[in-house]
Amino acid sequence: MAKKETTRTSIDEINESLSSFEQKVENNKKYIYWITGGIVVLALIILGYVYGIHNPNMEKAKNEIAKADMDLSLGNDSVALAEYLAVASNYSNEPANRASLNAAIILYKEGKFQEAADAVKNFDAEGTIVGPASQSLLGDCYVNLKKYDEAISAFDKAVKLSGDNALYTPLFLMKKATVLRELKNFKAEAEIYSTIREKYPEFAANYNVDVEKYLVRAQQQAGE
Repeated sequence: MAKKETTRTSIDEINESLSSFEQKVENNKKYIYWITGGIVVLALIILGYVYGIHNPNMEKAKNEIAKADMDLSLGNDSVALAEYLAVASNYSNEPANRASLNAAIILYKEGKFQEAADAVKNFDAEGTIVGPASQSLLGDCYVNLKKYDEAISAFDKAVKLSGDNALYTPLFLMKKATVLRELKNFKAEAEIYSTIREKYPEFAANYNVDVEKYLVRAQQQAGE
Protein backbone atom coordinates (compact mmCIF):
# COMPACT_ATOMS: atom_id res chain seq x y z
CA MET A 1 0.00 0.00 0.00
CA ALA A 2 2.82 2.32 0.92
CA LYS A 3 4.51 1.53 -2.40
CA LYS A 4 1.35 2.48 -4.32
CA GLU A 5 1.16 5.81 -2.46
CA THR A 6 4.80 6.51 -3.32
CA THR A 7 4.15 5.78 -6.98
CA ARG A 8 1.07 8.01 -7.02
CA THR A 9 3.00 10.82 -5.37
CA SER A 10 5.82 10.53 -7.93
CA ILE A 11 3.38 10.73 -10.81
CA ASP A 12 1.70 13.71 -9.21
CA GLU A 13 5.06 15.44 -8.90
CA ILE A 14 5.79 14.80 -12.58
CA ASN A 15 2.35 16.12 -13.55
CA GLU A 16 2.88 19.17 -11.40
CA SER A 17 6.24 19.77 -13.03
CA LEU A 18 4.73 19.44 -16.50
CA SER A 19 1.88 21.78 -15.58
CA SER A 20 4.34 24.28 -14.20
CA PHE A 21 6.42 24.10 -17.38
CA GLU A 22 3.33 24.54 -19.56
CA GLN A 23 2.32 27.57 -17.52
CA LYS A 24 5.78 29.07 -17.93
CA VAL A 25 5.60 28.48 -21.67
CA GLU A 26 2.21 30.16 -21.79
CA ASN A 27 3.42 33.09 -19.72
CA ASN A 28 6.55 33.48 -21.80
CA LYS A 29 5.00 32.67 -25.18
CA LYS A 30 5.66 36.15 -26.50
CA TYR A 31 9.30 35.91 -25.39
CA ILE A 32 9.67 32.50 -27.05
CA TYR A 33 8.18 33.89 -30.25
CA TRP A 34 10.79 36.64 -30.19
CA ILE A 35 13.60 34.11 -29.69
CA THR A 36 12.45 31.76 -32.45
CA GLY A 37 11.77 34.74 -34.67
CA GLY A 38 15.30 35.96 -34.01
CA ILE A 39 16.71 32.57 -34.97
CA VAL A 40 14.76 32.61 -38.23
CA VAL A 41 15.94 36.15 -39.00
CA LEU A 42 19.56 35.17 -38.30
CA ALA A 43 19.23 32.18 -40.63
CA LEU A 44 17.80 34.42 -43.34
CA ILE A 45 20.66 36.89 -42.89
CA ILE A 46 23.25 34.11 -43.23
CA LEU A 47 21.55 32.67 -46.31
CA GLY A 48 21.23 36.14 -47.76
CA TYR A 49 24.95 36.73 -47.25
CA VAL A 50 25.97 33.41 -48.80
CA TYR A 51 23.72 33.62 -51.86
CA GLY A 52 23.26 37.35 -52.20
CA ILE A 53 26.70 38.71 -51.32
CA HIS A 54 29.34 36.05 -50.79
CA ASN A 55 28.71 33.99 -53.93
CA PRO A 56 28.40 36.97 -56.31
CA ASN A 57 31.52 38.51 -54.76
CA MET A 58 33.33 35.23 -55.19
CA GLU A 59 32.48 35.16 -58.89
CA LYS A 60 33.48 38.78 -59.37
CA ALA A 61 36.77 38.22 -57.56
CA LYS A 62 37.48 35.10 -59.63
CA ASN A 63 36.83 37.00 -62.86
CA GLU A 64 39.03 39.90 -61.84
CA ILE A 65 41.93 37.72 -60.69
CA ALA A 66 41.66 35.71 -63.91
CA LYS A 67 42.16 38.94 -65.85
CA ALA A 68 45.18 39.76 -63.69
CA ASP A 69 46.60 36.29 -64.35
CA MET A 70 46.18 36.83 -68.08
CA ASP A 71 47.93 40.20 -67.99
CA LEU A 72 50.77 38.68 -65.99
CA SER A 73 51.18 35.85 -68.51
CA LEU A 74 51.36 38.48 -71.29
CA GLY A 75 54.17 40.26 -69.48
CA ASN A 76 52.09 43.20 -68.32
CA ASP A 77 53.42 43.03 -64.77
CA SER A 78 52.51 46.57 -63.75
CA VAL A 79 48.93 46.16 -64.95
CA ALA A 80 48.65 42.75 -63.29
CA LEU A 81 50.05 44.16 -60.04
CA ALA A 82 47.42 46.91 -59.95
CA GLU A 83 44.70 44.32 -60.61
CA TYR A 84 45.95 41.95 -57.92
CA LEU A 85 46.12 44.76 -55.39
CA ALA A 86 42.57 45.81 -56.30
CA VAL A 87 41.23 42.27 -55.77
CA ALA A 88 43.08 41.97 -52.47
CA SER A 89 41.69 45.30 -51.32
CA ASN A 90 38.11 44.94 -52.51
CA TYR A 91 37.35 41.38 -51.41
CA SER A 92 37.92 39.06 -48.46
CA ASN A 93 37.74 35.60 -49.99
CA GLU A 94 40.01 32.96 -51.53
CA PRO A 95 40.77 34.88 -54.75
CA ALA A 96 41.65 37.94 -52.67
CA ASN A 97 43.98 35.82 -50.56
CA ARG A 98 45.83 34.56 -53.63
CA ALA A 99 45.89 38.07 -55.09
CA SER A 100 47.84 39.27 -52.03
CA LEU A 101 50.53 36.66 -52.59
CA ASN A 102 50.75 37.27 -56.34
CA ALA A 103 51.10 40.99 -55.71
CA ALA A 104 53.84 40.31 -53.16
CA ILE A 105 55.81 38.24 -55.68
CA ILE A 106 55.69 40.99 -58.30
CA LEU A 107 56.62 43.65 -55.74
CA TYR A 108 59.56 41.55 -54.57
CA LYS A 109 60.82 41.17 -58.13
CA GLU A 110 60.59 44.96 -58.49
CA GLY A 111 62.73 45.40 -55.38
CA LYS A 112 59.89 46.91 -53.37
CA PHE A 113 60.61 44.77 -50.35
CA GLN A 114 58.57 46.57 -47.70
CA GLU A 115 55.51 46.68 -49.92
CA ALA A 116 56.02 43.02 -50.74
CA ALA A 117 56.26 42.17 -47.04
CA ASP A 118 53.04 44.08 -46.34
CA ALA A 119 51.28 42.16 -49.12
CA VAL A 120 52.50 38.79 -47.81
CA LYS A 121 51.23 39.64 -44.33
CA ASN A 122 47.75 39.98 -45.83
CA PHE A 123 48.04 36.43 -47.16
CA ASP A 124 46.51 33.68 -45.06
CA ALA A 125 49.32 31.13 -44.99
CA GLU A 126 47.73 27.71 -45.41
CA GLY A 127 48.83 24.32 -46.68
CA THR A 128 52.21 22.63 -46.56
CA ILE A 129 53.60 24.14 -49.77
CA VAL A 130 52.17 27.57 -50.57
CA GLY A 131 51.91 28.55 -46.90
CA PRO A 132 55.58 27.87 -46.12
CA ALA A 133 56.65 29.43 -49.43
CA SER A 134 54.80 32.63 -48.54
CA GLN A 135 56.64 32.85 -45.22
CA SER A 136 59.93 32.16 -46.97
CA LEU A 137 59.18 35.08 -49.29
CA LEU A 138 58.42 37.22 -46.25
CA GLY A 139 61.76 36.22 -44.78
CA ASP A 140 63.51 37.16 -48.03
CA CYS A 141 61.84 40.59 -47.89
CA TYR A 142 63.11 41.15 -44.36
CA VAL A 143 66.62 40.01 -45.28
CA ASN A 144 66.74 42.63 -48.03
CA LEU A 145 65.42 45.20 -45.54
CA LYS A 146 68.13 44.06 -43.08
CA LYS A 147 65.45 43.21 -40.53
CA TYR A 148 67.18 40.02 -39.54
CA ASP A 149 65.20 39.11 -36.43
CA GLU A 150 61.96 39.35 -38.41
CA ALA A 151 63.54 37.29 -41.18
CA ILE A 152 64.46 34.51 -38.75
CA SER A 153 60.90 34.48 -37.37
CA ALA A 154 59.51 34.19 -40.90
CA PHE A 155 61.83 31.31 -41.80
CA ASP A 156 60.96 29.59 -38.52
CA LYS A 157 57.27 29.81 -39.45
CA ALA A 158 58.04 28.43 -42.91
CA VAL A 159 59.81 25.46 -41.31
CA LYS A 160 56.92 24.87 -38.93
CA LEU A 161 54.33 24.96 -41.71
CA SER A 162 56.30 22.65 -44.01
CA GLY A 163 56.87 20.06 -41.29
CA ASP A 164 59.29 17.35 -42.35
CA ASN A 165 58.99 17.98 -46.07
CA ALA A 166 62.40 16.83 -47.32
CA LEU A 167 62.25 19.07 -50.40
CA TYR A 168 61.37 22.37 -48.77
CA THR A 169 62.15 22.36 -45.06
CA PRO A 170 65.95 22.17 -45.47
CA LEU A 171 65.79 25.08 -47.93
CA PHE A 172 64.12 27.24 -45.32
CA LEU A 173 66.65 26.08 -42.75
CA MET A 174 69.48 27.05 -45.10
CA LYS A 175 68.00 30.53 -45.43
CA LYS A 176 67.82 30.86 -41.66
CA ALA A 177 71.43 29.71 -41.38
CA THR A 178 72.48 32.42 -43.83
CA VAL A 179 70.85 35.08 -41.66
CA LEU A 180 72.48 33.67 -38.53
CA ARG A 181 75.84 33.86 -40.30
CA GLU A 182 75.19 37.51 -41.12
CA LEU A 183 74.55 38.05 -37.40
CA LYS A 184 77.81 36.16 -36.67
CA ASN A 185 75.94 33.58 -34.62
CA PHE A 186 78.13 30.81 -35.94
CA LYS A 187 77.19 28.30 -33.25
CA ALA A 188 73.48 28.49 -34.14
CA GLU A 189 74.41 28.37 -37.82
CA ALA A 190 76.40 25.17 -37.26
CA GLU A 191 73.50 23.60 -35.37
CA ILE A 192 71.23 24.12 -38.37
CA TYR A 193 73.70 22.45 -40.73
CA SER A 194 73.94 19.54 -38.31
CA THR A 195 70.15 19.25 -38.32
CA ILE A 196 70.05 19.24 -42.11
CA ARG A 197 72.78 16.62 -42.31
CA GLU A 198 71.05 14.33 -39.82
CA LYS A 199 67.36 14.78 -40.74
CA TYR A 200 67.63 15.47 -44.46
CA PRO A 201 70.66 13.54 -45.75
CA GLU A 202 69.31 13.56 -49.32
CA PHE A 203 69.21 17.37 -49.42
CA ALA A 204 72.90 17.78 -50.33
CA ALA A 205 72.60 15.46 -53.32
CA ASN A 206 69.23 16.79 -54.50
CA TYR A 207 70.34 20.42 -54.53
CA ASN A 208 74.09 19.95 -54.99
CA VAL A 209 74.82 21.76 -51.72
CA ASP A 210 77.94 20.89 -49.72
CA VAL A 211 76.33 21.00 -46.28
CA GLU A 212 79.39 19.41 -44.68
CA LYS A 213 81.62 22.23 -45.90
CA TYR A 214 79.32 24.86 -44.44
CA LEU A 215 79.08 22.92 -41.19
CA VAL A 216 82.85 22.70 -40.76
CA ARG A 217 83.28 26.38 -41.55
CA ALA A 218 80.63 27.44 -39.04
CA GLN A 219 82.05 25.14 -36.35
CA GLN A 220 85.54 26.56 -36.86
CA GLN A 221 84.30 30.13 -36.64
CA ALA A 222 82.30 29.22 -33.54
CA GLY A 223 85.51 27.93 -31.99
CA GLU A 224 84.33 24.34 -31.81
